[in-house]
Amino acid sequence: MALTEEQLIQIRRHLHTIPELSMQEVKTHAYLLEVIKQFDQTNLEIKELPELPTALLVLVKGSNPKRNLGYRCDMDALPVTEENGLDYASKNPGVMHACGHDIHMTVGLGILNYFSEHQPLDNLVFFFQPAEEADSGGKVAYDLGAFTGDFHVDEFYGLHDNAQLKTGVIGCRNGTLFAGTTEVNVTIKGKSGHAAYPHLANDAVVVAANFIQQVQTVISRSIDPVKCGVITFGKMEAGVIRNVIAGSARLEGTIRGLTQDMIEFIRQRIREIAEGLEKSFNCEILVEYNQGGYYPVENNPTLTKRFINYMKNNSQIDFEETEPKMTGEDFGYLINKIPGTMFWLGVDSKGALHSADFLPHEAAIKKGIDAMVGFLNYRMDLEED
Repeated sequence: MALTEEQLIQIRRHLHTIPELSMQEVKTHAYLLEVIKQFDQTNLEIKELPELPTALLVLVKGSNPKRNLGYRCDMDALPVTEENGLDYASKNPGVMHACGHDIHMTVGLGILNYFSEHQPLDNLVFFFQPAEEADSGGKVAYDLGAFTGDFHVDEFYGLHDNAQLKTGVIGCRNGTLFAGTTEVNVTIKGKSGHAAYPHLANDAVVVAANFIQQVQTVISRSIDPVKCGVITFGKMEAGVIRNVIAGSARLEGTIRGLTQDMIEFIRQRIREIAEGLEKSFNCEILVEYNQGGYYPVENNPTLTKRFINYMKNNSQIDFEETEPKMTGEDFGYLINKIPGTMFWLGVDSKGALHSADFLPHEAAIKKGIDAMVGFLNYRMDLEED
């Protein structure tokens, strides 16, 4: 069964109606499996992970394999209420494919469908991944040994749609495409007391204010101005009433950097600031980090140079070299472990990624499939690794 463009659009629209949050992609998994089982099964092998039940891997066996090429597409949606008024709008209240993973899955299915009808030279491993938006699904799958045995991956590729690029444009760059992200939680323990007797208390709000001010200097005074890093504390909780000094405070924030070294540097400086304030204010400050799988998406130099050259030199493809973004993506963990390349697919949406009015142009689907099918065939024809 060879999928037409109209059938692909209908698949995308159905996926759009059934968005599910991270680690809850049950209907999505079942629908993907239903579609894939309609393909020619001659050279296909399906693998599921009991410990990660919504994940799905499909091996396409090559005719003369020298390597295993991997292609990843993410499955989960976001806790966003859709505002597009579509006939095929989300049927799951408060959940929406506001990051375009329905586009990602459809492109992946289109590429898989092509190679089920046209046996590739090399083996291809398709990874339909749960939990990109939260819970580090790529890292979980890797740590479970998903990419071992016949399903090992020598090179990994994947796309992310881009609301700002024209429909069908392929965007990429060598080096970092997306920043890495780390969650940071800070708990400050002082001593509560009456507002009239501050000398008998230890005000956690004052400590928190000093902490936030000093952390801001990490970016402005500790980092080379031509390099990139971000620290944002978006949530603070402290106190119970106006006339009681707060004995504790909690801050929640995010660190972003274009390299893992930058993230590690920022983390260390935050710990040093916390240690200094503990001594200054005679309090206790607990700093906790959670990066999970959200490493920077650092494209492999050799693979990415080859990818860009192919896209640039193909007259059927519109290609743009793009700048790095401070957004995060857990594909960064996979290509930290396995050489790989991530690229953009332009969808020219009126609404931004993660917004309630995100509305990608569906003409991008076929353009993305055609570009990647062409590249994979080109890659498989090359003798060198």
